[in-house]
Amino acid sequence: METTQTGSIASVESTSSWRKSDTMWMLGLYGTAIGAGVLFLPINAGVGGLIPLFIMAILAFPMTFFAHRGLTRFVLSGKNPGEDITEVVEEHFGVGAGKVITLLYFFAIYPILLVYSVAITNTVDSFITHQLGLVSPPRAILSLILIVGLMTIVRFGEQMIVKAMSILVFPFVAALMVLALYLIPEWSGAAFETLSFSASPASGSGLWMTLWLAIPVMVFSFNHSPIISAFAVAKRNEYGAEAEKKCSRILSYAHIMMVITVMFFVFSCVLSLSPANLAEAKAQNLSILSYLANHFNAPVIAWMAPIIAIVAITKSFLGHYLGASEGFNGMVIKSLRGKGKSIELNKLNRITSIFMLVTTWIVATLNPSILGMIETLGGPVIAMILFLMPMYAIQKVPAMRKYSGHISNVFVVIMGLVAISAISYSLYSLFI
Repeated sequence: METTQTGSIASVESTSSWRKSDTMWMLGLYGTAIGAGVLFLPINAGVGGLIPLFIMAILAFPMTFFAHRGLTRFVLSGKNPGEDITEVVEEHFGVGAGKVITLLYFFAIYPILLVYSVAITNTVDSFITHQLGLVSPPRAILSLILIVGLMTIVRFGEQMIVKAMSILVFPFVAALMVLALYLIPEWSGAAFETLSFSASPASGSGLWMTLWLAIPVMVFSFNHSPIISAFAVAKRNEYGAEAEKKCSRILSYAHIMMVITVMFFVFSCVLSLSPANLAEAKAQNLSILSYLANHFNAPVIAWMAPIIAIVAITKSFLGHYLGASEGFNGMVIKSLRGKGKSIELNKLNRITSIFMLVTTWIVATLNPSILGMIETLGGPVIAMILFLMPMYAIQKVPAMRKYSGHISNVFVVIMGLVAISAISYSLYSLFI
């Protein structure tokens, strides 16, 4: 009896206590989610006026927390502790469905990795030429140096990736908050002219249309689904049966941090510009930092912009690498398993690293203009995997049945359908 009580107390303490690894993962989750997309969020979210922005600020936490918690629970529902999302999918839905979803998972995340490889090359090149006043280096050499630098961190393993991301979070958050505070003297009442339920003059759309089209922007500005599988596996190995409670706690802290810092930055930017300014920035396809630097003729912002962007892109590249490599490994393993073969994990990781290095370098060097469209096409798949698949599993998988009957599940499904329909509408608009 005494042994049982002692074991029970130890279990409670292990769940309630906060470890250094929990902080590292909390910052890693934040780092994956809050990337370069945040630099466009004030424009995309604010151009419709303040009322949609207020509604989005209210929806931000429940929309992101419940969705990512559902995906985490899905990964944790596998029979074996070491199973990542590609293995759990096969376990729950069968070999055929497992291959299809693993393929979709990879092609939803991998193009974003390519986008970040191009983005960091362009940003560093611009910084060298404009801020440092130097001659632009050969693109092939610059992109190779940058990608090799990122892949060097990757070669040290998952823990080093998460540690690097958690360290990079601090200068990024500090820079965002300093900039948000720096803009306070520029706040004006122009934004409050949009406090109306009628169509916004800047966007030309009504409240519900503006809100509908802005939901995907919110989803992907706070999206960190590529790192969720690695996060769940690591915490299950660390906490065992108590992993779900611990993961939920870490996720909640990460999302609170995301919503507070990002929405403060967004509101500060929106309040310092007029609706017409935001519409102009959207038309010019500039990040909010580039537009602010030009608008206020502020050298401080001009110098901060590329540095913030480089840190943001680096964080997001590393986080998305975890998901992309996981998907690539899953495809290779499943393909070989179907032929009755297997591969040693270290060898597979080396193959994956070489594939990622070569392809990201080639794309970063070529600098194609279609990457934005590729990223957008991956949007519906990410929304399906993040919002709908875990909710479907709750109804169909015995191990997930214990999470059924909650109103949050209905909310996640509705938000997922709204996001997918809005992305589909945006894609349809591009082709008509």
